[in-house]
Amino acid sequence: MSFARTSRVVLIFLLFFAASHIIAQEQVEIHAEAKGRPFPHFWEQMFGSGRANLTLRESYRNDLRAVKEITDFRYVRFHAILHDENGVYNEDEHGNAVYNFAYVDQIYDGLLKNGVRPVVEISFMPKKLAFNPDALHPFWYKPNVSPPKSMERWDDLIRHLAQHLVDRYGIEEVSQWYFEVWNEPNIDFWGGIPRKQSYFDLYAHTARALKSVNPRLRVGGPATAAAAWIPDFLKYAAENHVPVDFVSTHGYADDTVENLLGTHENIPMDDRVCRAVAKVKGEIEASAMPNLPLLWTEWNVEGMDESRDTTFVGPALANTVRECDGLVDMMSFWTFSDVFEENGPIRIPFDGEFGLRAKGGINKPSFYAFALLHQLGNQRLANPSKNVIVTRTPDGQLAIAAWNIVDPGQKGAARQMILIFSGVPANAPVTIQRIDDEHGNVLKAYAAMGKPVDPTEAEVEQMNRKTSLGPAEQSKLEGGRLTLGLDPNALLLIKVGR
Repeated sequence: MSFARTSRVVLIFLLFFAASHIIAQEQVEIHAEAKGRPFPHFWEQMFGSGRANLTLRESYRNDLRAVKEITDFRYVRFHAILHDENGVYNEDEHGNAVYNFAYVDQIYDGLLKNGVRPVVEISFMPKKLAFNPDALHPFWYKPNVSPPKSMERWDDLIRHLAQHLVDRYGIEEVSQWYFEVWNEPNIDFWGGIPRKQSYFDLYAHTARALKSVNPRLRVGGPATAAAAWIPDFLKYAAENHVPVDFVSTHGYADDTVENLLGTHENIPMDDRVCRAVAKVKGEIEASAMPNLPLLWTEWNVEGMDESRDTTFVGPALANTVRECDGLVDMMSFWTFSDVFEENGPIRIPFDGEFGLRAKGGINKPSFYAFALLHQLGNQRLANPSKNVIVTRTPDGQLAIAAWNIVDPGQKGAARQMILIFSGVPANAPVTIQRIDDEHGNVLKAYAAMGKPVDPTEAEVEQMNRKTSLGPAEQSKLEGGRLTLGLDPNALLLIKVGR
């Protein structure tokens, strides 16, 4: 081979190598003095958790306090306040109802003591009140999903529960709670026949019973899976003069498009939740009750390949915040904790569970992602980029979330983002915090520790200390510009002084 030909081959190889390693680049213009609009932190006001009885455990309360510290969340929702393990309903030898709210008090006292109010999900059926005592859901704790054997007895239970809560905590407090009727009655959590109409009947009885105690109590539904039943529910409520104070429903990124939207569109998982939120928002606006608040009381990101334990959650969360802003009043991330037993006690710390904290109180990357996004301001500045949220804080700083999302099972590359500012000093001070493979990612620390199945308190403390976000990086703009490198599934929080 001639020297010239060899040179050409080498040159072609080098060009190919360079091309294959080019980092994608995005330029984002940010106008610091642009008019902002209110940006309520709807994604961190409410969290979900497993079932009511778990709240009595210290591990649960430790996780609640930890997440409260980074988000200041105000509400928590869980299943099964009426489950027999809480002893709420019984019958004496003559068949008369016997109520016992001792555990209910401990559950709600514990929440309020830690600065969190309940979303009272009224579920599931006490066995002695069930039409079918054997209608047990396959969850490990076996909730009963039967309708009541007597609607009059159900009404009486709801009135006694509501009156007890008002007597104990006062109407000024309880009127700030939300009462949600049942959980996902459109699937196997409800055994009424026909399913939809029997749920609507249950809802009507429950709502009227609550309002009979005090009309200030807030009640809503239908708490369906996959954003179902909203038009029919609101039509039924309007035609039958049934109280509805808010609409609630659920949708996850890995629900199918057909289930969420009733179409066969090719919609990426990252976009499905907010497409469903927009659909439901439109259904409310088209109803006879167009101004009802929308509470999205369960959601989470795609769960493939145990992705909920990884850094993927941060960009997926940020993208959901970007897309759902303005469409929903509150979104409840399912869940804040892996103190969770739908399939039995959690066996190992990282098994793709829903929570922000793993077994033993280990902070996942998702925990730190919520901590970063909590620092966003209360005014959002419009920006066309799909990879940033630009906000202004009350003290006039800019707080910007930037990310590089790579879906589970996909290969992605590092990206470069250049932020170009106007309206701030050309050399304004900058701080940067990040979550990526090397920051806020506990999985490496866990692997280095030998992946203990039952980590000790000292091991948990060590992992949390190693992955703590720590002090922010200090930098400054150069000629009004900031160049950022974002690894796959990195999430950055940038603050710019003015």
